[in-house]
Amino acid sequence: MTLQELYESIGGDYEQALRVLRVEKLIDKHIRKLTGNGVVDNLLAAGETMDPTQLFETAHATKGVCANLGLTRIAGLASEIAEEFRPGTPRTMSDDEVKDKLRAIDGLYETTKEGIGRYVAE
Repeated sequence: MTLQELYESIGGDYEQALRVLRVEKLIDKHIRKLTGNGVVDNLLAAGETMDPTQLFETAHATKGVCANLGLTRIAGLASEIAEEFRPGTPRTMSDDEVKDKLRAIDGLYETTKEGIGRYVAE
């Protein structure tokens, strides 16, 4: 499996990752580290407590990492959560709506982890 095939299988945007990181070797390096760096796991854990500060910080971090890696669907959902919990901004979503977005992130992340696992194994 090539790196581009990995991106196709997980619904990522390889071209965006290449624009940001500029070298395929860097994309490879960082996509392999994604499952071990805990950034998405930290967001999902923050969703268990619904702590506004933790949700903002972890969603913001997830958005940045995933946007840089071209994981646009995860980045987009994380961005919505970050904006929902941005300090000084009134909430517009219910807790259930936030949890729905977190479940969607979890599903996308599972697909991403499985794809990375196949990529690394080949």
